Amino acid sequence: MEGVFLAMVLMLSIFLGFELISKVPATLHTPLMSGANAISGITIVGALISAGGEGSAVSTWLGAAAVAFAMINVVGGYMVTNRMLSMFKKKDEGQSGGSA
Repeated sequence: MEGVFLAMVLMLSIFLGFELISKVPATLHTPLMSGANAISGITIVGALISAGGEGSAVSTWLGAAAVAFAMINVVGGYMVTNRMLSMFKKKDEGQSGGSA
């Protein structure tokens, strides 16, 4: 019965996540990405605890995989956020093509 409950929670979270993300306007995607990076940082801490805990080999391997996937998510998210924010910076006047 617990497996059915967990599967139901997973399906509900997928549905709600899709509905919430699809309603976000394009101008708010950068702040949303920053928030997702913070959540993934918390995930990394939990995954490190799971990977380093005294448990079975399966829990150690799953914890290590969770650390790897969360790190990929954080690094990729910060790269995308940095690239999007750099689009809003002013260009240097020396690179504007003016004569010296």
